[in-house]
Amino acid sequence: MSNSSAESPIDTKNSKFVNQTNSEESANEDIEALRKEIELLKVNNEGMKAKLLEASMMADSYLEETSKLKKQIEQLTRPPLFIATVMEVEDDMALIRQHGNNQEVVTKIPPQFQDEIQAGMRVCVNAAFSIISTISRAADVRAQIMELINSPGINYDMIGGLDDVLKEVIESVELPLVEPELFEKIGIEPPTGVLMHGGPGTGKTLIAKAVASRANATFIRMSGSDLVQKFVGEGARLVKDVFQMARDKAPSILFIDEIDAVGGMRTHDGTTGSAEVNRTMLQLLAEMDGFEAAENVKVIAATNRIDLLDPALLRPGRFDRVIEVPIPDEEGRGEILKIHTRKMNIAEDVDLKKIAKMTEGLSGADLKVITKEAGMFVLRRRGDQVTMKDVMEAYEKVVEEEEVNNTPHGMFA
Repeated sequence: MSNSSAESPIDTKNSKFVNQTNSEESANEDIEALRKEIELLKVNNEGMKAKLLEASMMADSYLEETSKLKKQIEQLTRPPLFIATVMEVEDDMALIRQHGNNQEVVTKIPPQFQDEIQAGMRVCVNAAFSIISTISRAADVRAQIMELINSPGINYDMIGGLDDVLKEVIESVELPLVEPELFEKIGIEPPTGVLMHGGPGTGKTLIAKAVASRANATFIRMSGSDLVQKFVGEGARLVKDVFQMARDKAPSILFIDEIDAVGGMRTHDGTTGSAEVNRTMLQLLAEMDGFEAAENVKVIAATNRIDLLDPALLRPGRFDRVIEVPIPDEEGRGEILKIHTRKMNIAEDVDLKKIAKMTEGLSGADLKVITKEAGMFVLRRRGDQVTMKDVMEAYEKVVEEEEVNNTPHGMFA
């Protein structure tokens, strides 16, 4: 008889199956736990990468800030430099004059500045008077803003009734800059300066703008009143800076409008203002004498009162050509009217010849105002054409305003 406590084959088989199932479940649980742990490690790894990147960026920022601080420390602890002017240059030696104490010293020019150092330049020197660097020429900012970068957009076709004047200006200013070989072939020096004089509104400034547009040159424009400064010596310095800028930017055209504001006859009433104006004009005379034909710098001046100018300014050698810009004649007025009305929508009854005949004594600026006023009359009535009636009304208005402006009245009589 078999033992009752002995296990049957079936029970043993079931027991092995249960154990195997439990073992597989335990393995699956371990695998799932490992997967979760791997995912967590991946997340932690990405976080560490982000922190490492942030730390790297902060380190770069600190390094940059450290570099800036080191440069500041070097600048603060570096010995100061002194400004000096080069007086003479001989081979690899230079005679310099230190600013402030006017001490003159001969020093050796460093190899890197051998081809750069010239007499008149400003340089930086150390305590041993060794040249460390060069400095650009000092210039008044007021002189720099007088340079006209963009062309004025005026050409000779926009100027009417001044053919003879334009011919003289072209010969004196434009040709020496554009075709200098013509003067060399003949063997003459071109005029250095041109003075235009005439009544207000005759086109002096317009001619200068046209020259600036035609000639391939730097155009520098200033008014005589700009040279009259408040403090002693500033006017002369500004004149010097403007003329030096014209030389540096050659070929150039220097236009001085209303030159009578600074170029009047020299008088002295005992005031510092009078002395300052005289000093400024003397600097102007000296600068114009210093020009040479080879420098490609042309001076154009304009004034309404040539009778007020100092004789020293009018002598040959400063202004070689003195050109009168007259009030336009009847033919000239007709040309000016055609120029100012060529873009206007004019009715058939507008007779420009009749208008030119009746506007005797008016300047080109007055004629321009008449055409503008005629257009304004059309604008007020919401029309689309300028009629002869509009032009006549504009003429009467301009003439009436001229008479009022030229007639003393009231408290000013």
